[in-house]
Amino acid sequence: MKSVELFAGAGGLGLGLSLAGFEPSIVIEWDKWACDTIRENKTCGYPLVKDWNIHEGDARDFDYYSISGEIDLVSGGPPCQPFSLGGKHKAHKDKRDMFPIAVNAVRKLSPPAFIFENVKGITRASFANYFQYIILQLTYPELVKKESEDWVGHLARLERQKTSGKNNGLTYNVVARILNAANYGIPQNRERVFIVGFRNDQSREWSFPNETNSLDSLLYEQWVSKNYWERHKISTKNRPAIPARHSTRVKKLFQNNLFEGALKPWRTVRDGIHDLPYPLPKSRKKHMFHDHNYQPGAKVYLGHTGSPLDFPAKTLKAGDHGVPGGENMMVDLDGSVRYFTIRESARLQTFPDGYKFHGSWTETMRQLGNAVPVHLARIIGASVASQLIHTKESQMKQKILSIAA
Repeated sequence: MKSVELFAGAGGLGLGLSLAGFEPSIVIEWDKWACDTIRENKTCGYPLVKDWNIHEGDARDFDYYSISGEIDLVSGGPPCQPFSLGGKHKAHKDKRDMFPIAVNAVRKLSPPAFIFENVKGITRASFANYFQYIILQLTYPELVKKESEDWVGHLARLERQKTSGKNNGLTYNVVARILNAANYGIPQNRERVFIVGFRNDQSREWSFPNETNSLDSLLYEQWVSKNYWERHKISTKNRPAIPARHSTRVKKLFQNNLFEGALKPWRTVRDGIHDLPYPLPKSRKKHMFHDHNYQPGAKVYLGHTGSPLDFPAKTLKAGDHGVPGGENMMVDLDGSVRYFTIRESARLQTFPDGYKFHGSWTETMRQLGNAVPVHLARIIGASVASQLIHTKESQMKQKILSIAA
């Protein structure tokens, strides 16, 4: 199945969708460093990206009508800064708001489905009306804003179309949900909004994939069955105390004794990086892992205390200058802190070990902080792909039956 990837970044969403069976006709990204990352992996012959057609440039200037053939999926992660808690919160007033470009691509390519990802902040109260505006634009992409309208006036017109019950022209059934990557087996607490739409001729029902992992299962494995520590060969004397914030929860799990029907445990930082050697300065590198070098300078300060080793990492972030501080640090059992290496951060974002990153540590951490976890992208992409395949099969059967009749 063919796709178009907008705002591709370092390729996290695209890699996951490729694993789900989508082949991008074009991959669009304006940032040179992110494009260099993809190009470096293409040069190295990395299988999932070796055939990617990269367009380094502004998605606003790209001619979408130049794409030949049917496109099954449009995907991308529009820049999050207009809506991020760490950004300037300007939404539609921010020149980096690329949702209008995403809508434009959907309108011109009319794919059977689309997937867009953004920060959780886009759903908070101050952006509620604008988030609804985004959803309705994606529902009715052909109902474009007039020159005489502001966005509120356009929103009102979209609302009238929605309440009329009429589905004239290109129309999508759109759903959005906040997903925590930790609940899908990613060793990181990362809450993001995913917006998925199906063209209205895709008649099958769809919902977001069920969660596969849980905090309760992790706590049970750590403090009731103790299997977690045994698996990692951590002796009793080296195991940390039960975190105070989870003590009541653990007590209930212990009283129940058996945790029947449980999901898999959340994956922790230790789970994600346990087989990596301790990082050494680049000059003393003695291992075969790419981008796995000690980065000095980690410090604890107010609000930046790092990620504990035996829970999912805090959300990796890009920050205004590439390095926000605490989210990109880990806390060892002795209380010391150090920065995650690039390779460790890539593990937390579930990038394959063979995937290399281009640029300095600061620049690469910015790419990783903006990325969609590859494993989560694959799960969502596979679910969407299955929906599209079932619809194609149904349409083919109907066509065969009509010819036979």
